Amino acid sequence: MRTLRIGTFSPSVVLGVAAATGALDAAGLTITQVPARNSPEQFAALLAGELDAVITSPDNVLAYRFVADNPLGHTSDLRILAAVDRGLGLSLFTAPGVEDLDSLRGGVLGVDVPTSGFAFVAYELLARRGIKAGIDCEVAALGSTPRRAEALAGGRCAVTVLNAGNDLRAERAGCHRLSRAKEIGPYVGTVLASTAERQEEWLAALVGVIVDTSGRLASGQFRECASSVTARLMGLGDDDVQRYVELLADPDEGLVADGRVDRESLDTLVTLRTRHHAGSAGLADALRHDTGLLDERFLPGAAP
Repeated sequence: MRTLRIGTFSPSVVLGVAAATGALDAAGLTITQVPARNSPEQFAALLAGELDAVITSPDNVLAYRFVADNPLGHTSDLRILAAVDRGLGLSLFTAPGVEDLDSLRGGVLGVDVPTSGFAFVAYELLARRGIKAGIDCEVAALGSTPRRAEALAGGRCAVTVLNAGNDLRAERAGCHRLSRAKEIGPYVGTVLASTAERQEEWLAALVGVIVDTSGRLASGQFRECASSVTARLMGLGDDDVQRYVELLADPDEGLVADGRVDRESLDTLVTLRTRHHAGSAGLADALRHDTGLLDERFLPGAAP
């Protein structure tokens, strides 16, 4: 049995269901989910060998593979092994009592870090409503999604983006959902990523379990198990548990059944990054000449 340490921002229901159904045992794997405080620490731990793989925003992989002025200050041979979900409700939220756009001016936008990940979704959704991040509102690095959800509910920021059950808890705390990331276009919210040096045998097993479990959940299987796991990992009430489980099967925001990053979603990520980060101007060209970002060797139907 191989024990893997997987970095996550929010607890992974897919991994929880895979454990509960015996899929991980059958693959010879046990998983320890390691919560990230922020993306720089997550990727520093991955590159140091303290994590075996991460479930993270694909934009983070773009940043640490291609963009020299990323928060770690260097690039590395990082690979996307599988797409996991399309955002799981990723949305722009305002704090309790902040119900209109004018109230955001002069307030604080909470992000993980200002130059990667979901921050670009926040900038874009605000810009479409006439709010310029960094000009009309201050941008503050508040860390991972659960941390930002706490900060928003506690009034330490006026607006942020939330998903993966954190959005449902925020609504219960009186926060307001203004808009959803799917308005921007096709989008991949999280991916499984690792480095080129990791052992192929357990990578193949891990990808197989995640894709198979995601496909089953996306088709409506394992609902009772998913409900139990969601309640345990997310701490949600019965109504919100059912909303979350239904979201897993949503074609626009739910799980990616085949594990593949589609071209349209990758284009959305590149557009957001180049539009909102001057240091990413050459990203589209770099991707055209890159063959290693999407490592699909372990996906179902991949060429031998």
